[in-house]
Amino acid sequence: MENNFDVIVIGGGPGGYVCAIRASQLGLKAACVESRGSLGGTCLNVGCIPSKSLLNLSENFHKAKKEFNLQGIEFNELKLNIDKMMSNKDKSVDVLTKGVEFLFKKNKVTYLKGKGVIFSKNDVVVYNNNSKQNYKAKNIVVATGSSVASVPGIEIDEKNIISSTGALTLSKVPKKMVVIGGGYIGLEMGSVWSRLGTEVIVVEYLDHITPGMDREVSKEFQKILIKQGIKFRLNSKVISVKNQKNSVLVEFTDNKNKKKEILEADKVLVAVGRKPYTEDLNLTKIGIKKDEKGRIVVNDKLQTSVNNIYAIGDVIKGPMLAHKAEEEGIAVAESLAGQAGHVNYDVIPGVIYTSPEVAYVGKTEEQLKSENTSYKIGKFPFLANSRAKVNNETDGFVKILADNKTDKVLGVHIIGPHCGDMIAEMALAMEFGASAEDIARTCHAHPTHTEAIKEAALAVDKRPIHF
Repeated sequence: MENNFDVIVIGGGPGGYVCAIRASQLGLKAACVESRGSLGGTCLNVGCIPSKSLLNLSENFHKAKKEFNLQGIEFNELKLNIDKMMSNKDKSVDVLTKGVEFLFKKNKVTYLKGKGVIFSKNDVVVYNNNSKQNYKAKNIVVATGSSVASVPGIEIDEKNIISSTGALTLSKVPKKMVVIGGGYIGLEMGSVWSRLGTEVIVVEYLDHITPGMDREVSKEFQKILIKQGIKFRLNSKVISVKNQKNSVLVEFTDNKNKKKEILEADKVLVAVGRKPYTEDLNLTKIGIKKDEKGRIVVNDKLQTSVNNIYAIGDVIKGPMLAHKAEEEGIAVAESLAGQAGHVNYDVIPGVIYTSPEVAYVGKTEEQLKSENTSYKIGKFPFLANSRAKVNNETDGFVKILADNKTDKVLGVHIIGPHCGDMIAEMALAMEFGASAEDIARTCHAHPTHTEAIKEAALAVDKRPIHF
């Protein structure tokens, strides 16, 4: 009986470990299978957490080098110790992964180390080195996450041609880096190395960065990044990436005039997104359907085509975000326990952790236009916010989109200081169907960055006070 479980979760990332913990809290006998050797998935080990550590540390270094002197904080002989910086990052990761193991023990979740393979709707085999162990499960949850995507013909060697994983472990600051892809990952990692002294050039296939983001915010974001020293080649298709002796050559063409260009760099970061990891799980053999992008097809209860097998996170449709996976994990656990598990996909925030940050929740202007939704806009710049002004953080603005008739908030887009935290207020407001007037009537503490949200809400009705 010790090998029999109510639910076995395959994958110990944010979606998987949260699902297992919640299931156990609700009285189900739960196990979680993870092959990495440490819990937390991509996010904790080679994604969200280490990248945010380097983003924070590199920003501190940049401010000390470029800004402190102007603010009356003077010192000599500033040095970058890249080994110590990487060690600090690794320590943070280690503490947090061990923290998840502690949570498993606290919540009585069985941690199965090894690779999980599904052999029937109730059978999971876990392979660990040369051994294998059979387990029975009433329900199975696939939470295996995603892996790095590449461009056809480009071989990532994690030495000179690197993925985001390689970009987190460089032992010295490159002189020049070409980033292929102008999305979240490329811009975050590009920002890290740019602040530390690397010349960064971003090559993007589209004519704008951050695909899917509100276009006005995207344009403002690119202007700020250019001001920070990052260069862009937009509307460009990469043809080849070739290793030389001590450098890498990137050949690309302009999509409009077909003109070829070659860039030489120390490192090339391939950041063209991620793909669902569904290989070697036996999914097709047991009848689990996938779509044309290799994602597992699920219904609104997150059930696959085999009704006692569920899938969550990056292996199904939707944004590849850790917090989206967590919400789905909790929804599945609660459904299995007889509760009404639910995810509101209209109110899932997203954040780019550059400086300034970019955050959003809900619809973009482009989406509202395509849906023929009549809307009004309220905007407020951080240049007019007193806290941002005294902190020398005046880039960016808050933009609120509200229904023209009902005043219900449909989308919020912020580029500016600390907006990754600020967006939570707007997600909560939208979850409860707030109007722009509701937000405008809510007292915000002074002086804070969040006053910009109140002012943008007032601006929806063309009555901001401070702008």
